Amino acid sequence: MSAPRTALARLSDPDLRAPRRPRVQRGGGDGGGFGSLTPEFARVLMLVAARASAITLLIIFILVYATLFASGGGMGGSSGAIAASWLAVHQVPLVIGKTGIGLWPLLPTFLMLWLVARDSAQAADSDCEIRDLGWVLGAAVGGPLLITAVCLAVAEDAAALVPLQPPDTLAAFAWVAWLNLLAAMAGIGSRRWREFAELLPIPLPDWVVPGARAGALAAGRLLAAAAVLTVVSFLAHWSRIGDTYHAAAGSVSGALGLTLLSLAYLPNIAVDGVSLLVGGQVRIGPGSLSLFAIDGAPVPAVPVAAAVPSGPVALWWLVLLLAPAAIGVLSGLECGRTSRDRATAPWATLTAAGVAAVGMALLGALAGGELGTFGRIGPAALSAVLVFVWFAVAGYVGLLGARWFGGPATAPAVADDEYADDEYDDYADDGYEYADDEYEDDYADDDYAEGEYADDDYDDEYDDYGDELGEDAPAPASAPGTGHHAESGWYDDEDLDDALDAELVDDQDDDGSAAGVKSADNPDIVDAEVVEGDLPDK
Repeated sequence: MSAPRTALARLSDPDLRAPRRPRVQRGGGDGGGFGSLTPEFARVLMLVAARASAITLLIIFILVYATLFASGGGMGGSSGAIAASWLAVHQVPLVIGKTGIGLWPLLPTFLMLWLVARDSAQAADSDCEIRDLGWVLGAAVGGPLLITAVCLAVAEDAAALVPLQPPDTLAAFAWVAWLNLLAAMAGIGSRRWREFAELLPIPLPDWVVPGARAGALAAGRLLAAAAVLTVVSFLAHWSRIGDTYHAAAGSVSGALGLTLLSLAYLPNIAVDGVSLLVGGQVRIGPGSLSLFAIDGAPVPAVPVAAAVPSGPVALWWLVLLLAPAAIGVLSGLECGRTSRDRATAPWATLTAAGVAAVGMALLGALAGGELGTFGRIGPAALSAVLVFVWFAVAGYVGLLGARWFGGPATAPAVADDEYADDEYDDYADDGYEYADDEYEDDYADDDYAEGEYADDDYDDEYDDYGDELGEDAPAPASAPGTGHHAESGWYDDEDLDDALDAELVDDQDDDGSAAGVKSADNPDIVDAEVVEGDLPDK
């Protein structure tokens, strides 16, 4: 009867009931170094180092050779164009001819960073030890740095064939390193942030996670509102878009190139639109653009620049300020419903405002840059401060509304439960034995409802037991009807003081039978000797 007792203990003991996936040693041993890497983990690191970069280079190859073939030019400068494109994807400032370009499109950069973050997240699953995550970060950064070194050498050799000046080496390595490191950290943090939080010297406050999530959602909503504003501005200046195509595109291939270039610059325009929505400025060389004033300046002759209004400022533009106010109120409502924020301590609301401000500051740094004779184009640095003010003030209003009309707050279970939400879903998706539906099926439906330990089986077993020993034979302590359940013990009779009197016996009894033997399945689960004299008379 030790097997049923072991299975029941899995249900009653929370340590055994918790879903645990088997950990595979993928990293090195305690010695560290290259010799400690297992072949499996080395293959994972190779994928992290090479896959995202290989996909990026493949797309660059296709675009460069398609452009050269469509333009009818020679293929002699293709290597220099590929090297320059790799550096441009990483936002490295370049000088082509006599024109300095630091304003590169963000769309290919975001796609490349998404690939790096995805590969890093897959490599940093729960099978990877904490001490091995440094290898993942090193691979995510080392692979692109190696390709960058090759591209710098190619750019220097190609300077004789194409008007490309080799960029500053330190600046090129710095841009490539910090972008890939940021993407890798984001990917790893999305999987293992709970474990990193446990390593902090102080416990993570319960308002940090809800505030960070609300801030990320608020920043995304603000970017979506700016994208809608960009589309509306495009439609309002449709005639100017046609004039741009007529003046700059001399052929079908030229029009297609301008279209692709405009699409690649759309994230830059959306980030600039965020600066306008919060009341900030967008620098356009010597001029500027805001909801309150327009200081005219020449813009590049590309279709995407047709969305820039030429003035004068209309009074109804101030209505656009309602967008950040509404998004801030919604962020405050979410913080009030998912955290313990209160009017005297709105920490989650302030955290959301800070996360959104830092995110927009980073995007603003990427979206702006020098563009030849046009000067610097991009959002002003004050825009990030305005984002924080809007989300802090409007978010506080939303917090008060959540407290007045939304009822008491409920802290999200993901902040406290190790196996909640995403990680628990991962266990269920991966198909482990004690996860979600399988856990219920194994122990509720199959085994205990229809299988080995079903009620009918118990009845049959103990009927036979009674036939052998006589009608007056006492029923075993684990038989149905004795009131066994996991929470209160083996017997739930209200007059029963001691549920079970058991002892551990190391030696055998006089008759040679073992009175207390540890289960072979689990050394922590032991058989107990039931003292029937202490049981109440039924």
